[in-house]
Amino acid sequence: MLTLDPKDLKTAQVHQYLLHAIAPRPIAFASTIDADGNVNVSPFSFFNVFSANPPVVIFSPARSGRTGHTKNTLDNVRVVPEVVINIVNYDLVQQVSLASTEYPKGVNEFVKAGLTEEPSLKVKPPRVKESPVQLECVVKDIVELGTQGGAGNLVIAEVVMIHVSENILDPETNMIDQHKIDVVGRLGGDWYSRNSGASLFKVAKPLTTIGIGVDQLPAYIRNSKVLTGNHLGQLGNVERLPDEEAVLHYRNSGAINEAFEMYGQHREKLEEHLHHIAARLLDEGNVHEAWLVLMATH
Repeated sequence: MLTLDPKDLKTAQVHQYLLHAIAPRPIAFASTIDADGNVNVSPFSFFNVFSANPPVVIFSPARSGRTGHTKNTLDNVRVVPEVVINIVNYDLVQQVSLASTEYPKGVNEFVKAGLTEEPSLKVKPPRVKESPVQLECVVKDIVELGTQGGAGNLVIAEVVMIHVSENILDPETNMIDQHKIDVVGRLGGDWYSRNSGASLFKVAKPLTTIGIGVDQLPAYIRNSKVLTGNHLGQLGNVERLPDEEAVLHYRNSGAINEAFEMYGQHREKLEEHLHHIAARLLDEGNVHEAWLVLMATH
């Protein structure tokens, strides 16, 4: 294990370790306006949502690590405390990257990046028309974290209007379809991640149930050489184990007869084989059947 004290590193090194490790990060493509009406739009991956009531997002325009100067975005929200957070998807990512160029103050990145200004309803800065979701926000506070290069500035903004493209909605629920929105996340260096296709998966959240926990798993499962920590987490997320009748019915159904025919005389090999079957079922999200398989010999 490499152990590092940030005080012993250069700011650029700390920056790279953090950005490569804390990833992927959502991207706030923030459009702002200065006192003279000049528009700016720039991406920030130090960003997330922190409250739903009131709806609050926070992003952090850090000081330049090279010069210590503040970003135009930060300067703008200090004089006109409004911002539009435009969500970045895959179709937009190259233009967003171009807009991150440190153009001189007064240069309109909408024009440089070939993006379309869309008037907002409640705030002065325009929205990015090409963005699938646009959040009009009023800045409530700015928390300065330092004055040196690399220091962040937390821009705390309340969402006052939400715009969602109909193209990314599920027609049945009218909610955002995670496959359709195709959002991207920021990693370290030049790396991004695309949240679509096979990279999307679900994990059941124990919101209304209380799982038994990994500590309550039988030792032969908890100490398995086949099952991973993720598998154990899935198994521990059930409220109760299948009863003996369900296990016996499954054992007699013939679903795992082949395993018993091959390894019935070798208990350790049989158990290992059944654990492999259970692991495959867990990877497919079939937790109940995985439990039936695991309990078939006990």
